[in-house]
Amino acid sequence: MPGAEEGVSALKADVMRKEGYSVDPQRPDAVKYEVAKEIGVPLEPGDNGKLTTEEAGQVGGRIGGAMVREMIRMAQEQLRHKR
Repeated sequence: MPGAEEGVSALKADVMRKEGYSVDPQRPDAVKYEVAKEIGVPLEPGDNGKLTTEEAGQVGGRIGGAMVREMIRMAQEQLRHKR
C-alpha cells in the first residue's frame, strides 16, 4: 500500500525501543543486526546467503513477534474505546 512503509518503519522503531534496543530513527531496519548479534546469528550487512532459514527466522521472528504483539495491543485498545 503506497505510503505504508513509513508507518511500518516507525512502528518497528517504536516497538524495538520498547523491547530495549537502541534504534536509529533514520535506519530502523538496522536493529536486526543488534537482534542477530544478541541471539548469535551471524547476520551482516550485504550478502547473507550462508544463513540458514532457521537463523533468518530467529531474527525476523524476534522483531516480527514484538510488532504483532504491539499491533494486537493497539487493536484491543481501539476496541475498548469503541464500547
